[in-house]
Amino acid sequence: MTVTGRSPDRVKAAVASISADTASASFDMTDEAEVEAFFATHPPFDHIVVTAAAIRSAPVRALSLDTARSTFASKFWGPYLIARFARLTDGGSLSLISGAAARRPRAGRGPVAAACAAVEALTKVLAVELAPVRVNCIAPGLVDTPMLRAAYDPNTPIPPQPVRRAALPEGIAFQILACAANPYMTGSIIDLDGGLSVM
Repeated sequence: MTVTGRSPDRVKAAVASISADTASASFDMTDEAEVEAFFATHPPFDHIVVTAAAIRSAPVRALSLDTARSTFASKFWGPYLIARFARLTDGGSLSLISGAAARRPRAGRGPVAAACAAVEALTKVLAVELAPVRVNCIAPGLVDTPMLRAAYDPNTPIPPQPVRRAALPEGIAFQILACAANPYMTGSIIDLDGGLSVM
């Protein structure tokens, strides 16, 4: 297992929390040269999961173009570069993360919604282009992470949905493992949003 990220300190903390023998590396997945260099110096992987994204939300008329581009770059171009340079074993898998915003956009989420929809379209293209590597995408709703807590007042009700709480990160991880383990799953977009998509 190899844990990667842009922040060396956060990567070290993640590795320290894992009991298995784990390697680590730090690079910026929106930097083409850094992504290419990482994969050029590592053997093929069996499974790759891309979860990173630096998201800023605001109405279109209040969001600078640079900020919108930064959000789109981390959510879309990062996974794009990983897919371009990653070396995966035949039958291995690449799991991407989009979000419920792709099909349930809200005011203030323009670049995020657009990037999530782009990731889902990319997933289907990659499933064809990279076969026999399998490519799938998980579309979560709200997930209880530090990013969510920083963006939302904890007293604000979550959107109406059958499961009346945010997902735990472990719930998303379970689905990622299922995508990696299922040899017949590819090109799939999995809504993991507590039922938000059916409301």
